[in-house]
Amino acid sequence: MRGSASYEMVSGDIAKVRDFVRDFLTDAQSVHGWTVSARAIDAARLVASELATNVCKYAPGPCLVDLESDGTTLSIVMWDSGAVLPVASDSDPTRIGQHGLELVLMVCQSFEVRCETVGKSLRARVALSERTAG
Repeated sequence: MRGSASYEMVSGDIAKVRDFVRDFLTDAQSVHGWTVSARAIDAARLVASELATNVCKYAPGPCLVDLESDGTTLSIVMWDSGAVLPVASDSDPTRIGQHGLELVLMVCQSFEVRCETVGKSLRARVALSERTAG
């Protein structure tokens, strides 16, 4: 199952990205009968939200979101035109903010950054059930 959406990353688009992910996973459950845990939906929405926030902060402009699932994992790919690659900060509980990528890395099975001809793409994979997490 696949889905794609594009956003200009203006006010309200981060919420639209989260809703796109939720709707995709809800359809996966109802159309394909796949088991998708509530935790997986929350984790996927968190990942999409953090990646979209990164686009807004560091690569304003158009963004493409591709979702793909085989019923076991969800692949979230976000492309933007920015050249700056995200880097997770060292863990620091006293730091205020900039924990987004740390959170993404905690809830994903894998995370990958690729330089593209224009900009970059970020790929995160999230388990759809607790049986496939980890």
